[in-house]
Amino acid sequence: MDLSPLRGAVAFLTRLPVDSDERDWRAMRANLWTLPVVGYLVGLLAALVLVPDLPAPTAAVAYVAVLFLVTGINHADGLADLGDAAVVHGDPARRRSVMKDTTVGVGGIVALGVGLAGLVAGGFLLAALPTLPGVALAVASEVGAKLGMVTLSVRGRPSHDGMGAQLLGASDRAEWLGLGIALPVALVALPATAAAVVVGPLVALATMRWADDALGGVGGDVFGATNELARVVAVHAGVVAWTLF
Repeated sequence: MDLSPLRGAVAFLTRLPVDSDERDWRAMRANLWTLPVVGYLVGLLAALVLVPDLPAPTAAVAYVAVLFLVTGINHADGLADLGDAAVVHGDPARRRSVMKDTTVGVGGIVALGVGLAGLVAGGFLLAALPTLPGVALAVASEVGAKLGMVTLSVRGRPSHDGMGAQLLGASDRAEWLGLGIALPVALVALPATAAAVVVGPLVALATMRWADDALGGVGGDVFGATNELARVVAVHAGVVAWTLF
């Protein structure tokens, strides 16, 4: 079995020590269904803090800490860049130039702050659930976020020539395979986990529509921001679904 696509996906989405090279990167791009597979891995690692009976605030902080230890801050940087672009007046080229600035502006600070607050609050809500649905929802949120990235790859158009453009142009097959891979966790704690999985592609479509208008298309920062936004929205949507239904 050729593990190159999975190695490439793990190297792209996490900071876990995998021996990956350019061949693995190309293999992942040709097999983007591997992104939700890595979502299972990241989600399970983050969900481990929900198993012990820790106080909910402690578990929430630990959940966020594990997520960033495992995944790094590259995707969060994309969210900050989109926050800066969102508050700038001008055409798509002007907004993209702001995103390349290494200085984080007010828009980026607000975007990161809201995203982090939402994630900590989400961790608190997960810790307050019974263990099985809490763990399942943490995993489903991560899988759904990665499925959203697949949706961008299939349906997005490039804003410029860069890393993001290399991830675009995937076939519909990647999206259908990703949905199939996400199905098991979506069925664990209905309706919460199903809501979390569905939210990922929905957030991706909304972000893509905004990016088309504001940035002229999808770039690498849009992929990163979609991952961060979809995770937060998925956790909260899943908890709401669990509470109401």
